[in-house]
Amino acid sequence: MIKLVDSHAHLSAEKFDKDRFDVIQKAAKSGIAAILCPGEITQPNDLRNTLDISTRFSWIFAAAGVHPHLAKNCLPSSYEEIEELAYSKKIHAVGEIGLDYHYNFSPRDVQRKVFRNQLNLAQSLGLPVVIHSRLAANDVTAAVKGEHFSQGGIIHCFSEDWDFAKKMMDHDFLISFSGIITYPKAHPLRDVAKKIPPARLLVETDSPYLVPEPIRGKIKRNEPVYVRDTARTLADLKDMTFEQLAEATTHNFESLFQIAL
Repeated sequence: MIKLVDSHAHLSAEKFDKDRFDVIQKAAKSGIAAILCPGEITQPNDLRNTLDISTRFSWIFAAAGVHPHLAKNCLPSSYEEIEELAYSKKIHAVGEIGLDYHYNFSPRDVQRKVFRNQLNLAQSLGLPVVIHSRLAANDVTAAVKGEHFSQGGIIHCFSEDWDFAKKMMDHDFLISFSGIITYPKAHPLRDVAKKIPPARLLVETDSPYLVPEPIRGKIKRNEPVYVRDTARTLADLKDMTFEQLAEATTHNFESLFQIAL
């Protein structure tokens, strides 16, 4: 069975409360060798679920941070909690952090402040970050450069343009594609994906969101097992076999987090 990694799945979400461990076991049986699961610092239940999952399953890795949607809820204690989790080796990255100018659930100036603070914290902890960027490429780039962040990480659920991808790769970031690249109208995103070197690629589900084609519409909840559908599309775009794509993305994940799967 070909080994594959889901680089971003919200297994802590309420939509998995009834069958969370069945979903995880199904993923394992399908050859998913690792999952990165972000926990939200400002939501205790979400963080608790994330840490419980990563403790129970050695192949599921936790991250923790303040999402841009919830930046307005960030407190000084939020940073302290991230720091404590890092020192106790319970997390492998700071995230999901970043900027979202589509919904603006938190004021933009607050988002930028919290994002930069978390970049600085991750730098001091020697951890990579998982960045969410939606309609905010310029400010994300400015923050990474302005804070002299050098730990690298993942631009998750990539939806920006080639210029942003190139700049982030120059700062040692991997570019992770979700089920969005399988959607009929995602031609510009597929054009970007074609340009990303295999050594910079990752795939993800962003479960429970963004069900990929061709199962989109047939099911309402995405799961790590469906990362294979996105990986097949990405492999075709790159003129790679599925096995080559899986090997490359798995290796990239291992290298970023300095683990062996």
